Amino acid sequence: MIDLIQNIVNFILSTGIYGVVLSCFIILIESIFPIIPVLVFTSINFMLLGNILGFLVSWIFTILGCLLSYFIFRNGFGNYFERLTQNKEKIKQYTKLFRHISTDKLFLIVAFPFTPAFIVNIVAGLVKMDVKKFLIAIIFGKISLVIYSAYIGLSFVESIHNPVILLKVAIVILLVYIAYIIFKKVFKLNI
Repeated sequence: MIDLIQNIVNFILSTGIYGVVLSCFIILIESIFPIIPVLVFTSINFMLLGNILGFLVSWIFTILGCLLSYFIFRNGFGNYFERLTQNKEKIKQYTKLFRHISTDKLFLIVAFPFTPAFIVNIVAGLVKMDVKKFLIAIIFGKISLVIYSAYIGLSFVESIHNPVILLKVAIVILLVYIAYIIFKKVFKLNI
């Protein structure tokens, strides 16, 4: 698997600007079907575009991918999911619990780099979570994922074993959380 990822990375890097387009497309698709970790493709964007532009492009396409996944499952499968689970009280309980999760908790789930984002997107769509709540949590939560991706690059396994990297990730999440709280207060969002 590592050889496959390395071959894909080498191919994308060799294609220049087309590699960025391909990388962005894969980021969109990865939000629905987690083929290869999104960390790989956000790292490629940083390598090809630099820190600021690489961050912006990766962040925007990660958000777009999450929204695409959310709407596909909300509009395509949401009603079917409701019919399928209408007589199952335990599932209805969990559905209600996740649908009404606070934006703060959803932000923390999304911001943690090891959370499988595609599952959050799919479940949020299936339970028909409020789109405003989902969007705000994704916009702020994905900042830490993209920064984490750029920071560790392709050395994902190394970051798990290095407490300094994990501490830096925790600090980034904390700073983004503070910015998120300030944003909520400034715009008087109560979701």
